[in-house]
Amino acid sequence: MSITLDASQTALRAKARELANGPVSARAAEVDRSEQYPWDNVTLLKDAKLLGMTIPPAYGGQGKSWLDAVVVIEALSAACSVTGRIAVETNMGAISAIMAYGSEDQKKMAAAMVLDGDKPAICITEPEAGSDASGMTTRADRRGNRFVVNGKKHWITGGGVSRLHLIFAKVYDEKGNEEGVGGFLAIRDETQGLKIVKREPTMGLRGIPEAEIAFEDMDLPPSALVIPPRGLRKGFADLMNAYNSQRVGAATVALGIADGAYQLALDWSEEREQFGRPINEFQGLQWKLADMSIKLAAARALVYGAAKSGEGGFPDMLLAAQAKVFTSENAISVVNDALQFFGARGYSRNLPLERMARDVRMFTIGGGTAEVLRNVVAGAILKKKLPQTRDGWLKSAD
Repeated sequence: MSITLDASQTALRAKARELANGPVSARAAEVDRSEQYPWDNVTLLKDAKLLGMTIPPAYGGQGKSWLDAVVVIEALSAACSVTGRIAVETNMGAISAIMAYGSEDQKKMAAAMVLDGDKPAICITEPEAGSDASGMTTRADRRGNRFVVNGKKHWITGGGVSRLHLIFAKVYDEKGNEEGVGGFLAIRDETQGLKIVKREPTMGLRGIPEAEIAFEDMDLPPSALVIPPRGLRKGFADLMNAYNSQRVGAATVALGIADGAYQLALDWSEEREQFGRPINEFQGLQWKLADMSIKLAAARALVYGAAKSGEGGFPDMLLAAQAKVFTSENAISVVNDALQFFGARGYSRNLPLERMARDVRMFTIGGGTAEVLRNVVAGAILKKKLPQTRDGWLKSAD
């Protein structure tokens, strides 16, 4: 499937590439080395109006499509994957869930924070509930006209720099009966009981923290609860449906990293000579370049197609899962082949290839592992629920 960008999308990509090839690229190595969040890049994105693009105009955004966001994320990620991730999470994920399901006050608050430069944190994963997200133990107990939240989340992207948090928790009534799963909005340094426990040292994407967060008797009003239209009983499914945009965004960052690595290898293959001729005259390397270009073209088609499927709503679950699995795995292959073109130079920290190899490795893990997403794909094509619990059973999907 080939998707042609329109004039506005082409212009948007050109704007993002100009930033990527200029100040974003110049700072990428330092962001990785220092492990500091690139607030200067956030300012660049804000000034270029690349934050909150998908937020509706009624709330100060531009009402851009998922595909509009994807072309920006891809261009930025080719130079700096951390900046690409910031573009994902200020256009997709938590903000998209709030804009779809939040109250008017919640939408206004979230939109204003994102447009001012905040990257919301979506808090799902727990120390003992990763792929099995439904096994979460974070709970929100109704106490009169309040909710009291207790629990822990782990591997929360942006923990410690994000202010706005969308926290998934099981909701219990005053008698202790479970009502379903809800998303609660809390603001770091304003909401009492929200604590950043620690930052994890990571292999790549070092400029954006991954943190453990604790909620200790975190007291919230009912206005903090984001309730999807189908209510709390279907809350988890609906909130995870909003997460499909985040998966498309994650696939796009992997695509951008791989494309950036491929372009470096392509240019180097013309410049580098061995045995008296450019290395791209050797058939073995010609075939590597050919395979890299094929993988990128296929991944781009899947990612763009998944983004297009979300027009008027969220991206299709099956298409988002397919795009993320294929792109994340093949991006690792493309980056590794690109690094090989440079030999020892590629292994050196003087070039971006080793950083790209570390960064791209995350995308078969975060946002749904490749293995779990294969279960999602299998369930969709078989039209069956595929429980992974030991006592699970097969039955037709609802």
